[in-house]
Amino acid sequence: MSSKNSVSGFSLRMMVYGALFTAFIIIGSYISIPIPVGPVPIALADFFVMLTGLFLGWKYGLQSTALYLVLGALGLPVFAGGRAGLGIILGPTGGFLFGYLLMVLAIGIVAGKMKPSIVSYLIALIAGNFFLYLAGIPWLKAVMNMSWPAAVAAGFTPFVIGMVIKIAAAAALARVLLLRFRQTMRVNT
Repeated sequence: MSSKNSVSGFSLRMMVYGALFTAFIIIGSYISIPIPVGPVPIALADFFVMLTGLFLGWKYGLQSTALYLVLGALGLPVFAGGRAGLGIILGPTGGFLFGYLLMVLAIGIVAGKMKPSIVSYLIALIAGNFFLYLAGIPWLKAVMNMSWPAAVAAGFTPFVIGMVIKIAAAAALARVLLLRFRQTMRVNT
């Protein structure tokens, strides 16, 4: 196989993986539970954004996550609860949606710079979640005109246990599957 075909084969493969991970994020968004303490639901979308960062890296992970946001902005019902549109992106949960971009970027960069291990995955996932909440909580505070304690109570506290479980599950999946996944991305020349 020529070098040009290898590059185009890799690009096509990454586009397919990117679309697949976008679909995973969408599916995760549909698996959501509204909570009474605020407008931010418990959803599995962030779990799939974590996996996107670990498996696709920062560049393709960012593209995949951005595609998810563009689809929602264009009106496709891809956000939590089947919602869509600019009103959702600019609403109380918008900071978390934009935070997905920071999350996948941080996870991809941190995981890409470290030797693959459960510890490096955990560090990358914790960093990614830090940036998710760094974007989401201030946005929630501003849009809902909340105090800082109220914004933390509505946008962080109810999610801590789930965040820990999702981080552990994503790290465990990466430990088991990431090496095999990366082997499928290699192009024989």
